[in-house]
Amino acid sequence: MLYYLFEYLDQLDVPGAGVFQYITFRTAASVIVSLLISLVFGKRIINLLHRKQVGETVRDLGLEGQKTKQGTPTMGGLIILASILIPTLLFAKLHNIYILLMLISTVLLGAIGFIDDYIKVFKKNKKGLAGKFKVVGQVFVGLLVGYVLYFHEDVYIEKSINVDNVSQLASENAEENIIWQASKSTKTTIPFLKNNEFDYGTLISWCCDNAMDWAWLIFIPIVVIIVTAVSNGANMTDGLDGLATGTSAIIGVTLAVFAYVSSNTIFSNYLNIMYIPNSEELVVFIGAFIGACIGFLWYNSFPAQVFMGDTGSLALGGIIAVLALAVRKELLIPVFCGVFLVENLSVMIQVAYFKYTKKKFGEGRRVFLMAPLHHHYQKKGYHESKIVSRFWIVGVMLAVLSIVTLKLR
Repeated sequence: MLYYLFEYLDQLDVPGAGVFQYITFRTAASVIVSLLISLVFGKRIINLLHRKQVGETVRDLGLEGQKTKQGTPTMGGLIILASILIPTLLFAKLHNIYILLMLISTVLLGAIGFIDDYIKVFKKNKKGLAGKFKVVGQVFVGLLVGYVLYFHEDVYIEKSINVDNVSQLASENAEENIIWQASKSTKTTIPFLKNNEFDYGTLISWCCDNAMDWAWLIFIPIVVIIVTAVSNGANMTDGLDGLATGTSAIIGVTLAVFAYVSSNTIFSNYLNIMYIPNSEELVVFIGAFIGACIGFLWYNSFPAQVFMGDTGSLALGGIIAVLALAVRKELLIPVFCGVFLVENLSVMIQVAYFKYTKKKFGEGRRVFLMAPLHHHYQKKGYHESKIVSRFWIVGVMLAVLSIVTLKLR
């Protein structure tokens, strides 16, 4: 909203109004405002949750320090959602298709998590929203995202096919030296490969003469799977104070780098990656996302004063998935979301092995002392804060590796 006000003031030649035209300025403002919202209003929301007795009910799993978490306010994801949505509404171009997609996805996924938390807290049903209804909601969001990314006319990619003189890229008329070729929005990036573009349409080229016209049959289901998987991955990771929040902030920085270079003609041409028009506004949104995570971490770090609940965790995971899809880096998700992936896999391995051994030997056996993986280390005697810190370190290493793939092929 402020963007349009200052755009109008700039047309009136008001001094300083033109600064809102710069992505870097609006992103910085988005981060700062997001931090302020989460820090200033976060405490008030926590106090409100205390008064409403919106406390966490902790199952006795025999973990050290577990009982001290009983009654800690949950549904703190409301702080995260407010800290993301308000700065985005203030500083982003609201007519931008990517911003609209991110706003709608954030609200929908937050609503799914909110319903789940509401049932747990106010209806006293520990199971919360039935798993099938969660999945239905996530699938709906995935279908919406896939439809927009495939069919909307403002969503497309361009690839540079000629540069007259690379040294001229630093000149004022740099864009005039680059020839761009627009293409259908079904391409993605394969990490670590030199010619690293892949079109989902090729997966059905064997059965269809006009594969591009039917690429959505492959593309949209893939989007649904990614949105559902990453959203649940973040939800699974949210088991220790600050773990999901800090990890999401690290991933957010990685996605901000990808979004910025992909939306810049000079950087995208230099790095030989896809130029994604209109995607520069995603950097403003990601700025709010990072600020919201760091600000929430102020209250969520050990010992946590508030938990995000499914209201926050489902939204964080879904946001990360949609951002990765928008900048065509979804195949890198197993790398920069490696912490989420390992947490998910640990549960899948544990359940599968338990069922297999119970069927074969009559009694279920376990690979880990407890799943998800962070609870395994708790059982081994590691302090909660040490586990979180080391997971963050791993997250930073994976983030650096992901960014390096821009040049490492």
